[in-house]
Amino acid sequence: MKVVVQRSKEAKVTVDGEVCGKIDKGLMLLVGITHDDTEDDARFLADKISHLRIFEDEHGKMNLSVKDVSGQILSVSQFTLYGDCRKGRRPNFMNAARPEFANPLYERFNELLREQGLVVETGRFGEMMDVSFTNWGPVTLIVESPTS
Repeated sequence: MKVVVQRSKEAKVTVDGEVCGKIDKGLMLLVGITHDDTEDDARFLADKISHLRIFEDEHGKMNLSVKDVSGQILSVSQFTLYGDCRKGRRPNFMNAARPEFANPLYERFNELLREQGLVVETGRFGEMMDVSFTNWGPVTLIVESPTS
């Protein structure tokens, strides 16, 4: 699994003009899943992301997690994270997991974040989504599970 983590002041996702997920301060996550990912990968990333210290403390140091600042999460499935652009001009998405495999693991990942006590909003898996957010900092990290 691969997750793009972006610290955000606000974020929302809409489908056909309808807001289906919206957060205030927290993390905007783009979540990619490949064929051999497992629940262990989802568990590792949920734990890593919920404890990732990328929010400033009272001294201006990145020392607080999303949990520490009572932040929220907007999680959006993103198969294009596994797009391979090394050859040709059209990305190859062969490394992205099929929807019937990816969706249950994506849902489990979100459940694991909620089990950490976080508010998690989502987009709609497999839909054309419009995502907007304010990247705070900006702070953007790519976090991968050990088997990626």
